[in-house]
Amino acid sequence: MTEVFINYRTGDGEKTAALIDQELSRRFGREHIFRASKSIAPGETYPDALLAALRRSSLLLAVVGPDWANFRARLHDPEDWVRREIEEAFTCELPVVPILDGRKTNRLSKADLPPELARLADLQSISFDTHDVETGLRRIGDLVAEMVPGLRDPAQADKTSSAPDTVTNSIGDVSGTAVQSRDFTGDVGGTIVKGSRGPVHTGNGHIYQNSRHVSGDRRISGTGMTYVEGDNHGNIQHRFGEPDRREGDSR
Repeated sequence: MTEVFINYRTGDGEKTAALIDQELSRRFGREHIFRASKSIAPGETYPDALLAALRRSSLLLAVVGPDWANFRARLHDPEDWVRREIEEAFTCELPVVPILDGRKTNRLSKADLPPELARLADLQSISFDTHDVETGLRRIGDLVAEMVPGLRDPAQADKTSSAPDTVTNSIGDVSGTAVQSRDFTGDVGGTIVKGSRGPVHTGNGHIYQNSRHVSGDRRISGTGMTYVEGDNHGNIQHRFGEPDRREGDSR
């Protein structure tokens, strides 16, 4: 089903119509955008295809070039297809948005239009600056997304497809028990690691963390010993009790 119909006149706005078609097709899908020179297959009945597409559309974009109103003879011809498409949109009560193509294109005046199209001059239009095509196309695409909510924008859908509470592994390879958690409650038997920024070793054995390896019995009779690698910024203090009394020691 076609949702957006692009109306334009050959020789006055067809290049901008093609750009709009390309952008909207990329954003919403080719099958949802109708432009006569692209969408009507060879051998297909032209009038029937146009009217059928209009009647299943939700929005008509009328590309108005700088010479659009100068085609007075054509606009006053009831058989002119640019005129007929807009009239059919009015009959079907479709929203119609004039796209003013280029900086030199002014708003339409009722004095330049046949009575059947006079309503077109009262409609709010969008100016399309050919010197800033990217901004203009994005603005038109955003308007289409707002006016035809049934259209699906894959780019926006991808941004919201991930659940807000999705958790990914930021720890890396782990040998042993590791639980990475967010908003975690309850008890876990084992080791919990969250937001690890360096090597972590769990279980039995010595621990090496960028320091000198010290092993063996660190109890010295009567004195005690603390080994600190680097500056002692933590004000480490130890208090030792009486030395162990050996059997036969009378002191």
